[in-house]
Parts: sequence; C-alpha cells; structure tokens
Amino acid sequence: MSALAAELDGIDLGDQRLNRRARRTLAKLGEKPTVSIPAACGGWRETRAAYRLFDHDAVTAEAVLAPHIACTVERMGAHPRVLCIEDTSEIDYTGRPSMQGLGPLNLETRQGLYLHPTLALTPERLCLGLLGVHRWVRAPGSLGRDKDPNRPLEEKESVRWVDGYRQVNELAEQLPNTRLTYVADREADLYDLFVEAPCPEAAADWLVRGQHDRVLANGKTLRQQAAEAPVLTETTFERPASHGCKARTVHQEIRVVRVTLPAPRRPDRTLPEVEITALLATEPHPPAGEEPVDWLLLTNLPVETPEQAIEKLSWYLCRWQIEVYFRILKSGCRIEKLQLERLQRLEPALAFYMIVAWRVLFLTMLGRECPEMPCDVVFETAEWHAVYIVSERKPPPDTPPTLDRMVRMVAGLGGFLNRKCDGFPGPQTLWIGLQRAADFVLAMEAQRGVGEGRYG
Repeated sequence: MSALAAELDGIDLGDQRLNRRARRTLAKLGEKPTVSIPAACGGWRETRAAYRLFDHDAVTAEAVLAPHIACTVERMGAHPRVLCIEDTSEIDYTGRPSMQGLGPLNLETRQGLYLHPTLALTPERLCLGLLGVHRWVRAPGSLGRDKDPNRPLEEKESVRWVDGYRQVNELAEQLPNTRLTYVADREADLYDLFVEAPCPEAAADWLVRGQHDRVLANGKTLRQQAAEAPVLTETTFERPASHGCKARTVHQEIRVVRVTLPAPRRPDRTLPEVEITALLATEPHPPAGEEPVDWLLLTNLPVETPEQAIEKLSWYLCRWQIEVYFRILKSGCRIEKLQLERLQRLEPALAFYMIVAWRVLFLTMLGRECPEMPCDVVFETAEWHAVYIVSERKPPPDTPPTLDRMVRMVAGLGGFLNRKCDGFPGPQTLWIGLQRAADFVLAMEAQRGVGEGRYG
C-alpha cells in the first residue's frame, strides 16, 4: 500500500470492495494530481470504477475524510503544540452549467460552492493533515442575508468560525499532552468565539486577526488603546507574494495590551465581558510605494515578554500555509476543472483531492523540517528507486537517500534547478515532479514485466 493510500487504511464504507477501491482511487489521483480523472486512472475500467465509487451512497465526503482525520489526530499527539488553522475558499464552477446542485458565489451569475477546511500544523509549518471541512452551497437569492444585524449568528454563514473553534476545543480533550491553538483571519473576529474560551485554562487557545475596532469602557477604541502601549519588541520576516503584492521583507514593531471587551447586546441572551490580549504589529517604515503591513491580533493568552509576542506573531504567519493549500487544490489538483454532473458525485471527489493536496504540502515542508530522515519513511521503494535512477543516471544505493535529497530530486523533475540561490523546493515543482515520478515507476515496472516474460 502506498503512503498516501495508507491514509484510508481505516476507511469503513460498509463493503471491503469499496474500501479497497477507495484506497486504489486515492493512490491513482495522488500519482497524477494535475490531470483529469480518466487520465489519472489510466483507462476506462479504472475510470468507470472511480466514477461508480463517487456515485455510491455510502461514499460521502465525511466517510472518505474520517480515516485521514484519525491519522492526523494520531500525528498531532507527537507534538507539544499544534496550530489548528481555518479559512474559506470559493470553488468556482461557473463554466459548468450542466453541473447540478451548485449555488451563487459572490454574484448570482457565478456558481459553485464553498470549502472551509481546518488544517493541523506545527509551529514550524509542517502540515499534519486535515481535521475537518465545512462545505456549503448558497441558496439562490440568499446573497446579503448574512449582513442582517437582526439575524441570529446561528443562521449566518459566519457561525462556521465558532463551530470550528468548538470542534478544536473538543479535540483538545482527546490530546492531553498536546496544546491546541485555533488560528484564523479577520472573519473569525466574533465575540461569540471569544466567549467560548474566556481564559487560558480553556481546552484550546485561540489567536485571530482583529477586524472590528471595538470601543472600550474608557471610550477609546481597541486600536487606540494598543497604540498607546510602549513597543515591547520588534521582528522581521519575509512576506510571500500574494493578492497582487510582491514578496518583500517586513519589519514590525509590536505593542501589547490586556483589555476587557464590553459585551455586545444580544436580543436572546446576555453575554459576559471577556478579557483578551491585543497585539498591535505595525510597520513604521515600509518601502517607498508600498502599503504598511499592520495587524491587530487578538488572543485569549497572556503576552508579557518579547519572546511570547514574537511567538504569537509567528503563529499567525503560519496561517499563510492554508493559502498554499488552496493553491495546491486549485492549481495543482485543478479541482475547478472536474467534469462531474452532480454535487453528490463532486463532494466525495473533492474529499479525495483534499487528501492529495495535503500530501503535497506535507512533503514540501517535511523535507525542510526533517532533512536527514531516510526518504523511505514517506516514499515507496519503487518511487525513490525510479527517481534516483532518472535523476542520478546510476543504480540506486542500498541505503535510501535522505528526505531532503529525495524531495529535491522529485522537485527537479518538476523544474526545480537546485542552485544555491534557489532555497527549498516549492509545492508546484513538487506536484509536477511527483506526477513524472509516477510515470517513471510505471515504465520501470512495465520493463521489468517484459524482462520476466509476463507480457508474452
């Protein structure tokens, strides 16, 4: 069984044949994530079996993800601190008018669905896997309902953030030796979420980027109060290119203040006041022509030292990994190009590709965090043998190469030049390289079969 297929080792679809087919399908999609399902399956027989799998009533996204989530939780137990990062991405199928079960995105004319996954990451940015995914399709004519101030949170899409933290909190009780921290962007700036963990003794901590400049009891806004605090520390980091902004170095000053937030009014209940820590990270001297990178971060944890402040900022920077994950899903696995007729068939297919995308992200970062690990921990013998022969033009050694070397060889097949100035391989060269490696394995197995007389 391949390392990827092993993520479904505990799958239970009610039939062993379905279980085997699910593992085989995951392995096939993982070998060639960038091509269509028929191309990945390699023939009509395998393609038809995959489509039948997606069509089966027992094969839901939840059933497919359940064994992978169990593997993720097991991996989390080996780490003292794990960040649980959430975000939302729209999956656009506007160009698929025949696909049934879709709903409007930001416009009624744009059709698709929304994915809201939770990823488990170490503070070193190693992605341990998925912890769950919330999916939803908007009803026609429903745009704008979430902005109704009189509508209960439970009836809004934004409740997904509170539900996400609750799930992380419940999971924390299963991992007494691992401290969990929920990390999210501005949409998670919800008082209802803060109430779920009013003190550091809660099962899981939280860290979110502030969106609302709330007025405090003294009449000052939260940002004003934080700006009056002295600079606790300074930090420098590299901001990756995204959303039209080029990559550059950012130098920030961090101010910290502990405040009590007045409770907002709710027509159906009374909420308690919540004490939180606000970290104001500002860039006093951005490069000419560049907007300053300023963040207001909120957490239930106390922050008293420069080291604690920098730690919280580094946790927030880990949130960029989920952006990379979405890029792998859309550009690497090309999930918006899937040709499936119904949402009921699409959802389990998306679940398979979400596991495939995790593995690409996992290998990308594992090679950096554990460079001296033998590569056979995560690569099959046939895989590293084939990659080594093609890359080095000589027989494979008796001892597997290190993971760093293997990842660089695989990425080299995808266009990574491996010069000193190139740093570490990125996910794009890796997903292309993995696909080429699968072809080399197939070719070598076929050649071996000819030599052994299996084909005639």
